[in-house]
Amino acid sequence: LESWRNEMKGEINRINQVLPTSTGGKTAVIQQWMNSVIRRLNHCKAEHKALLKEATTLLELALWKAKIGEKEEILGEVKAKRVKMDIQSERNERRVTSGANIVIKNVLPYLELT
Repeated sequence: LESWRNEMKGEINRINQVLPTSTGGKTAVIQQWMNSVIRRLNHCKAEHKALLKEATTLLELALWKAKIGEKEEILGEVKAKRVKMDIQSERNERRVTSGANIVIKNVLPYLELT
């Protein structure tokens, strides 16, 4: 994120170098500069969205793994008494009941651009 900030500062400050040396229509130079700033900003937003999606996925997987580990600790004691369990259905159930949808819903606003 710091590199994006530096890129944007550089792009915004570029007008101070370009405008004084431009000859002719300064309006066209300013419009070209504004379009360049907007393109750079949109690029940074798109990169941020991709990183946010990746972070959300990792958070969901971490919560799921924690819930599976929690359940496996409990099952470790009961496993000797039980017959063969359907491990895949247990994993799927843990994924649904991991609480990731609640946690992500409350964490995401802090990560999004405003």
